[in-house]
Amino acid sequence: MASPEPSVRRRKPESKNSPTSETEQALKRVETLSSSDSDDTKKKEAQPLEKSKSKKNKKSKASEGEDEYDGWNIALDIARVLSFLFLASCGLSYLVSNGETFFWGMSNPPKYLTKAYYKELIRGPLYLTPSELALYDGTNPDIPIYLAINWTIYDVSSNPRTYGPGGSYHYFAGCDAARAYVTGCFAEDRSPDMRGVEEMYLPLDDPNVDKNWSRQELREMKQKEREEALKKVHDGLKHWVDFFAKSDKYKKVGYVKMPKGWPGTEPRRPLCETAAKGRKVRKVPGTREE
Repeated sequence: MASPEPSVRRRKPESKNSPTSETEQALKRVETLSSSDSDDTKKKEAQPLEKSKSKKNKKSKASEGEDEYDGWNIALDIARVLSFLFLASCGLSYLVSNGETFFWGMSNPPKYLTKAYYKELIRGPLYLTPSELALYDGTNPDIPIYLAINWTIYDVSSNPRTYGPGGSYHYFAGCDAARAYVTGCFAEDRSPDMRGVEEMYLPLDDPNVDKNWSRQELREMKQKEREEALKKVHDGLKHWVDFFAKSDKYKKVGYVKMPKGWPGTEPRRPLCETAAKGRKVRKVPGTREE
């Protein structure tokens, strides 16, 4: 009789809550976490690379922009600046010239716009002797026309018709004719010596008239008359001194150097004929002047 076949044992399926299954699940969780962490790390490492690439791209674009600005845009900016300066210059010229010109072509420009003005500032005032001043009388067209009044020299080259040869005031050119400005004797009194000029304003002495006053009264009267005459001389000369000093047309260039001891080194000038004719006899109070 045959022996019976051994029965096959079947392994029981492991339950889900078995220790081995829990371990496997834990391992799987760890693997998934580690894989996710590695992915995050890779992403973080890739971000700086992407940023550096973007910065490089920006720099390359900026450099390209700079290359473009260095060309046409710089030329355009220069043109704008030059245009602004040109328009500003035109406007300033119009204001300075009182509407005469936009391009500084003034017929009589201010002294601060002339080269001679700045040359004089650097050079300083001239000091000329009377003989040196005589060379600037307008007869030489290559040098300016100078005149002096009260020892101050002025350049009158801008008015050659008046002060040049043949002009009505040519007598004043090349000298200090302060005396002639008061006496009116242009030809005779081309001198700065003012001694005795006040006599043209003094009355003439007449014994028949002067006997109407006592000696003391006559002495006091003559003293007062001389003071008034000196004031008239001073005022008459000051009028012309101020005329040249305040003129925008004639500029001061220097001073006259007179010899030591002047005017005592020269004889006293008599009153010129024209000035002497204006003198009259002293008037007696209460009488009519003839």
